[in-house]
Amino acid sequence: MIVGQAGFSIQGQKSLGRIFLEYGCGQGSTCGPRGACVYTGLAMSCIFCKIVEGSIPSKAVHQDELSYAFADIDPKAPVHVLVIPREHIAALSEADESRKALLGHLMWVAAEVAREQGLGAGYRVVVNNGKNGGQAVDHLHLHVMGGRQMAWPPG
Repeated sequence: MIVGQAGFSIQGQKSLGRIFLEYGCGQGSTCGPRGACVYTGLAMSCIFCKIVEGSIPSKAVHQDELSYAFADIDPKAPVHVLVIPREHIAALSEADESRKALLGHLMWVAAEVAREQGLGAGYRVVVNNGKNGGQAVDHLHLHVMGGRQMAWPPG
């Protein structure tokens, strides 16, 4: 799985920067092994789009027609899962009124992931938005973290 901040070693060989270059957007539109379309255009060359389409491996935790959830490779808690929409939305602030149902679905998926992961004692759902909000990948994603006592404030 390839998720994390720039400079992380992926399987001891590749940095995230190299992954972005290696899996850049291709021309044309095809469907990947997970049934997701391969998008074209600069906005669709993001690493999470490549994970959704299956060209970059990940450890799937939950998936449906609207979303894909997978384990983070740089976990900040014993359970750290990322929930992303299959559709490319750069950030929460980019979601318009037509995406209200999708946003609600992503929250439901976060709760379902927590149930599936046995986080009945509690968990945290985080959405970072923009550079100052700590968003490292320009594709809307929810962090589901648990398995330990979470501190406040988060940072």
